[in-house]
Amino acid sequence: MPRFYCSQPLAGGAIVDLPEAVAHHLHVVRMQPGDALTLFDGRGGQYHASLLEAGKKRATARVEAHQPVEVELPYPITLAQGLPEGSKMDWIVEKAVELGVAAVQPLAARRSVVRLSGERAEKRHAHWQGVIVAASEQCGRNRLARLAPLAEFERFIATPDSQPRILFSPRATVSLADWARAAGPQAATLMIGPEGGFSEGEEQAAIDAGALALSLGPRVLRTETAGLAALAALAALWA
Repeated sequence: MPRFYCSQPLAGGAIVDLPEAVAHHLHVVRMQPGDALTLFDGRGGQYHASLLEAGKKRATARVEAHQPVEVELPYPITLAQGLPEGSKMDWIVEKAVELGVAAVQPLAARRSVVRLSGERAEKRHAHWQGVIVAASEQCGRNRLARLAPLAEFERFIATPDSQPRILFSPRATVSLADWARAAGPQAATLMIGPEGGFSEGEEQAAIDAGALALSLGPRVLRTETAGLAALAALAALWA
């Protein structure tokens, strides 16, 4: 059954206007009045719904029974990702959402090739928010991962965090697996550098600020691989 996110609060019995992008999609796939679909508003659970109207730019649906379906991880993980090149961030955000990440924090690091500010940063933020919505619709999540505004690395590490920050470094002597087995399931922030990783100065500054340096193994992983590998590893270790 097709699933769609609606930003407006949903309630059984309500008739809602679906987002224009959803209306366009329904028109393209030729869904008809009376067809069933699933809606969620990000507040938890999902709703059965039936399509009432399906035009090219406007669609309405009747909201029906609420289903208290949740597929969130029991331990909220934040992915603090150094900005990579090109469209790699789209891939990282999409797959991190599929793997259950609770929040994404884009970081402008010293070795980040991409530099965003002002209107350009706002447009990328809106684009990544759309990636989160689409990935949530596809993978069955009923709560959207939080997308934080782009932050400079120095400002990020200077801001106190209530959960452990894990910095992945090829120089670390303790593995993620060993730490995870000893620490047990808990909230954590995973810090991933851009291409080339964090600089030694950034690593030391993060460690001085309380970050824990861990290893993902003897091989050097690409920036678009490292965070996803860590998320999958924690899911397996903390299942």
